[in-house]
Amino acid sequence: MKNIKMKILGIVTGLAVVSSSLCASEKPINLVLHHLHSPKAPTHTKLLMPWAKKVEEMSKGKIKVEVYPSMTLGGKPTELYKQARDGVVDIIWTLAGYTPGVFPRTEVFELPTVHQGSSLATSIAIKEKFDLIKDDYSDVKPLLVYVHAGNAIHTTQKEVKSLENLKGLKLRTPSRTGGWLIEEFGAEPVGMPLPTLPQALSKNAVDGALVPFEIFPAFKIHNLTKHSIVGPNDSRFGTSVFIMLMNKDKFNSMPKDLQKIIEKSLDMEMVKKAGQLWMDFEKPGIEKQKASKDSDITTLSEKSMGEFNKAGEKVVQRWINEVKEKGIDGEKLVKEAREAINANTK
Repeated sequence: MKNIKMKILGIVTGLAVVSSSLCASEKPINLVLHHLHSPKAPTHTKLLMPWAKKVEEMSKGKIKVEVYPSMTLGGKPTELYKQARDGVVDIIWTLAGYTPGVFPRTEVFELPTVHQGSSLATSIAIKEKFDLIKDDYSDVKPLLVYVHAGNAIHTTQKEVKSLENLKGLKLRTPSRTGGWLIEEFGAEPVGMPLPTLPQALSKNAVDGALVPFEIFPAFKIHNLTKHSIVGPNDSRFGTSVFIMLMNKDKFNSMPKDLQKIIEKSLDMEMVKKAGQLWMDFEKPGIEKQKASKDSDITTLSEKSMGEFNKAGEKVVQRWINEVKEKGIDGEKLVKEAREAINANTK
């Protein structure tokens, strides 16, 4: 953490020198945003960089956001939440599932059979029902919480057309609830951050993964897997929740008018944009898998999907039982999350 702070101090000092000709009242507030994806990934190019530009324009240059991809400032992807919480950086983008236990309420939106496959519908539902999960964010300022289109099942060798075909396989999980689902499949969950997945697949450390198609082009997953499985109407097997968080003290130290600009820049329209972007990002990955030699995408029959959904419902009930011990009404969260998602599904 000390090395990261030294790097950021150097960045901020450099920015201060550039703006030294401005009087004190005109100096911009410089915010450092840190994330794990590469500078070529859609997260960086289509969401975070455009947002940084948007904030600068909305604030007329009073806010400048410096975006650092690929863990450039140091640390591990699993440490990003702590970096924002502790003020090591100002803003982070990461997956909620990388810090198990920190966002227990938020997990409801990633559960299988709760999320159906539309990142747009689920992301809107999260925004509409944020009061249900707001207690997860007492230590930070939540800026944007949304999901990707959902996890498909991808395997390196074995073709999967039923639950029976998954038994004994090692599958990468994006989160602990994803791990529970893999266990219900009769397979073995293996937790790892996304950047380490290609090597794990190439070395046969895992037999497959629960991931969306969106990551295929950047990580070349189409060259490492032969079979992909989705449900009827492109339904999926749970999803992952993305979070963009800001250090609470940093946000509170900003003038009220600039706080409002930050919040307005991430309003419902931005949530809809993020949700639609991640729907659109699926298409290139799907095309890559279809075009890859000896690869295929299988759509499960309604009967087979029913078996997978039974496994998913067991995960939902396990989650309800677990969060009840923490004083959280999981049944209410599941009910309201489902209602909101269904209401926004076209």
